[in-house]
Amino acid sequence: QVQLVESGGGLVQPGGSLTLSCATSGFTFSGTDMSWYRQAPGKERTLVAAITSVAGSRTYGNAVHGRFTMSRDISKATVYLQMNSLKPEDTAVYYCNYKSRDLVGRVIHDYWGQGTQVTVSS
Repeated sequence: QVQLVESGGGLVQPGGSLTLSCATSGFTFSGTDMSWYRQAPGKERTLVAAITSVAGSRTYGNAVHGRFTMSRDISKATVYLQMNSLKPEDTAVYYCNYKSRDLVGRVIHDYWGQGTQVTVSS
């Protein structure tokens, strides 16, 4: 059974930092690409960051590039999102995502955690 459990959200002042964690289980973490998404009220869910299983290559959304860093700890089957220089527009629910794929790479199923609220406000 796949489980994704996010933690680390909260209230932070503009310019502050937070680190989100996503503990995973139920699949082979070391061979899987992982992603963080976010969704603000009334808006679509958008990609924040992604990390590949091979070489740990990272990509970031334009809005967070240079401020956020995604990492992973294979021994703990956990991914992290270090968020610096936070802005009010970063306020959203942040979700961890795992896509199970078939042998040719097509997505079979999207798995999501429950989300963790990040609020950036003075």
